[in-house]
Amino acid sequence: MVRIDIRYDGQLRCTARHAPSGSTLFTDAPLDNHGKGASFSPTDLLATSLGACMATIMGIVAERHDIDLTGMTLSVEKGMVAEPVRRVGSLAVEIRIPIDPGPRQQTLLQNAAAACPVHASLHPDVARPVTFHWGA
Repeated sequence: MVRIDIRYDGQLRCTARHAPSGSTLFTDAPLDNHGKGASFSPTDLLATSLGACMATIMGIVAERHDIDLTGMTLSVEKGMVAEPVRRVGSLAVEIRIPIDPGPRQQTLLQNAAAACPVHASLHPDVARPVTFHWGA
């Protein structure tokens, strides 16, 4: 288990501390929900978690198969919905891989991205389209 300690600092801002490493990050409510938008919002961190998780799992698989993913980038576009409650409605992911490793390795990497634990933990009502760009 990993513990994350969170302190509410006031004015819709929190400080989160990763207990094992001591690293910290800040969250702020977004502009469209009473905040200043001065940092990642909690739902922005969900989007960040999805992209970083996909990249990490793809990296593990790539290392196993001697595929160099250096320079790979991911963009996650978060869409909110208001009904029936305010929540994340979609997390659209674009993955740009600077090489085209061929069909077999493309399938390995696509399967790795889909197998990321964050992806598997999301509610099925959250749309999660993923687009790959090879040799981009």
